[in-house]
Amino acid sequence: MQMSPNKSAQWSLQDDLDFIFSSTEEVFLSLKGARIFLTGGTGFIGCWLLESLRHADMRLNLDVQVTVLTRDYSAFQLKAPHLAMYPKFKFVVGEVSNFSSPEGTYTHIIHAATDASADLNENNPIGMFNTVVEGTRRVLDFAVEKKPQRILYLSSGAVYGQQPWEMERVAEDWIGAPNCLDPRAAYAEGKRAAEMMCAIYGKQFGLQISIARIFALLGPYLSLGIHFAAGNFIRDAMQGKPVVVNGNGLPCRSYLYAADLTVWLWHLLVRGQLNTAYNVGSDESVSIKQLAERTSVVLGTGEFQVLGANDAGWNLGRYVPDTSLVGRELGLYKTVSLDESIRRTALWHGWKGKQ
Repeated sequence: MQMSPNKSAQWSLQDDLDFIFSSTEEVFLSLKGARIFLTGGTGFIGCWLLESLRHADMRLNLDVQVTVLTRDYSAFQLKAPHLAMYPKFKFVVGEVSNFSSPEGTYTHIIHAATDASADLNENNPIGMFNTVVEGTRRVLDFAVEKKPQRILYLSSGAVYGQQPWEMERVAEDWIGAPNCLDPRAAYAEGKRAAEMMCAIYGKQFGLQISIARIFALLGPYLSLGIHFAAGNFIRDAMQGKPVVVNGNGLPCRSYLYAADLTVWLWHLLVRGQLNTAYNVGSDESVSIKQLAERTSVVLGTGEFQVLGANDAGWNLGRYVPDTSLVGRELGLYKTVSLDESIRRTALWHGWKGKQ
């Protein structure tokens, strides 16, 4: 059963790492001596996986080795030098769609590499689709070569397409789909195709694969300056500005905190049912307008504006998962509230608290 994290007035990343460790110690112990290949290890989710595994290795002496595929090791050295220099982590430079196979054996593979850039999806949908599909194909071919015990593929809730307004939460057994005639669905359709490849490779080559369909997230390492509304709202509130919603504020989202996410992913790697997809996210729905107001209240002046411009995003409706499956099968639940997730993300980015 997942434990509750420390909600003291003062917070540090160490608190989250201690929480992850206490919630995942048995899983980490089962990885003793593991040899893990990780794609996407220098992104938001990858950093959390490396942070938590480093913390567990220092506590338990796991003798775990991780080979991390990265496009830019120098940039990662600047971003997280303590992770880049950790002796149990080896970094190989390459593109996920055509990397050269590193030598050695691997017991586990985590495929987390995806360019979730809204700009790429809008302006180069072919590049987006190919990155997802060909990258997954290359990782699966690598898995056929190395024969790991377990594989975890990080997919997306985008595979469901437009969630109907009347559907409060979307479950894994809902057979929805993105609009295959809309180029903005390149990322979503790519993820669907990648999931199908996981199923095919599982059947044809006997690969042991579990899938995490990830929804929206908050937490340290989240960039505040790109296309994520939650990050932009936090940035503006930290600067004492009114939080501005350019659209009508009606689309609904939900946000899982990164420490909960990390606990879930480690459990899914080791304990997830094979050839099964699990929703990974918060089931607490919040409209973009409500998110703007809550962010401003938690961090700033309480001021927010809704400009009402026509929304042009890929999903103008709900994007909220039903997470009862992962709770029922693996005993995993959200433990960090939305307000606390907002606050911790801001603290990590240097927010000093309300004056």
